[in-house]
Amino acid sequence: MKVWVCLIATVSLFFIGSSFFQDFDLAKSIERGKEVYINNCVNCHNEDGKATEGLYPPLAKSDYLQKSADTLINVVLSGQTGEVVVNGEKYNTDMPAQDYLTDDQVADVLNYVRNSWGNKMPAILPAQVKALRK
Repeated sequence: MKVWVCLIATVSLFFIGSSFFQDFDLAKSIERGKEVYINNCVNCHNEDGKATEGLYPPLAKSDYLQKSADTLINVVLSGQTGEVVVNGEKYNTDMPAQDYLTDDQVADVLNYVRNSWGNKMPAILPAQVKALRK
């Protein structure tokens, strides 16, 4: 009897615990991020991520996206002013803050741009965004 109680308790704890620690699905995040990108970013960075040459920095094959996740999250949340160098080219157009986006949306759009148009980088999690939101 004690064995069955222990077994049932162990199995129950496993299923309850595993529901809180499900793996992050990068593919689904990228899919959701495409929608966020189209609704918020495409006007400047274009659908193909190449942006308007000389005016806005490209996201396609962008060395800038190799910066730390914290840096990129802060750019989305706080915007960016001043000169930025992307793929050896200087840009000096302000990017407005996108702080109205949810933590999930910020993570998703960054996962989309960091894994599209020749980019391939690890996932950014919503918890990382939440930790940096001020």
